[in-house]
Amino acid sequence: MRSSIIAATVLVVSVGLAQAGIRADLSGDTVVDFATTMNMPFMNVGDVGNAGELSGTGHGPDGIVGGVDYAYNIGKFEVTTGQYTEFLNAVADTDTYGLYNTDMGDPSGWWGCNIQRTGSSGSYTYSVATDWEDRPVNWVSWGDSARFANWLTNGMPTGVQGAATTEDGSYDLSGTQAYYDADGGIPAQGTPDYDALRQALMAVTREADARYVIPTEHEWYKAAYYDGDSGVYYDYPMGWDSTPSNDVIDPDPGNSANFYGTPDGGIKWATGHPYYRTEVGEFENSDSPYGTFDMGGNVQEWNEGIPSESWLSRGRRGGDYSVIDDNMHASYRGTGNPADEHLARGFRLGEVPEPATLLVMAAAGLPLLLKRKRKSRA
Repeated sequence: MRSSIIAATVLVVSVGLAQAGIRADLSGDTVVDFATTMNMPFMNVGDVGNAGELSGTGHGPDGIVGGVDYAYNIGKFEVTTGQYTEFLNAVADTDTYGLYNTDMGDPSGWWGCNIQRTGSSGSYTYSVATDWEDRPVNWVSWGDSARFANWLTNGMPTGVQGAATTEDGSYDLSGTQAYYDADGGIPAQGTPDYDALRQALMAVTREADARYVIPTEHEWYKAAYYDGDSGVYYDYPMGWDSTPSNDVIDPDPGNSANFYGTPDGGIKWATGHPYYRTEVGEFENSDSPYGTFDMGGNVQEWNEGIPSESWLSRGRRGGDYSVIDDNMHASYRGTGNPADEHLARGFRLGEVPEPATLLVMAAAGLPLLLKRKRKSRA
């Protein structure tokens, strides 16, 4: 099913090596290897200055979200297990800040994502089977996601987890470091270190020169639900107001997602044992108006938002494979403890283009990113 997507013309952002910047692939026959971070396509989100809309009614704190007064890029797909495995092998031979959760190694599908770790601290190595590498990673916290973003911003270096690799770049995470266990694990819930880590992650902000980022709630919401051509927000991030289907059909009829249940309230997995999570882009005709995939279902996705200061939680959006369709609805404003790693949580990245890169691309007469040709929804 994904062949129609990955054979399409996309601009692939090369995030290997900081000095590589952005390259345009205009061949018209690009094949994206979702198992490597070197090939991570981003979609441009323009329509600058759009108004936001009310979200959260009945499903979280009410708030006006989605209005963004600048252009930015958003990951076309969720970060995959293959890409996260590459990250671990680069920076986690000693896993100082707990980027690997042992539950990732469970191959049963419902629980883990089959990333295996071998060796001992100082010489850890990581691997994932080929039939799992294009599925979204899970068991990642908000802090893990920020460290992945830093790693890309720093040019995908190899080395210990420090300022040059995972601890600075788009987010300064130095204030969180003292609270991890000596073996790199997240402290046990209810302990002073656990509470302090949660507070420290809540205090982290995007740096002024950030490049690859966790999307803000506004950025995520706009990319998922807004249609710049019509100026309206859809209820679901497949560009529809009607409840989607979770049938895995080839070809995809559109308005489909990986969630638990059926439009009429029935109970059904989209895809069962052992995977439960579909490969990214499986539903090739169910993209958002901006051309992103799986912003509804598969895994919940972290965002930078803090919907309620009193909850000490970061935003999460989009529903997942284990919950019903209302979690994908635009009104559903979820939150989560930023220190927690959870079986249904993953992430996608945003990108803030560097001004110098924009000028170079414009001078060369090349587009920064391909903007999706929108199609009408019935």
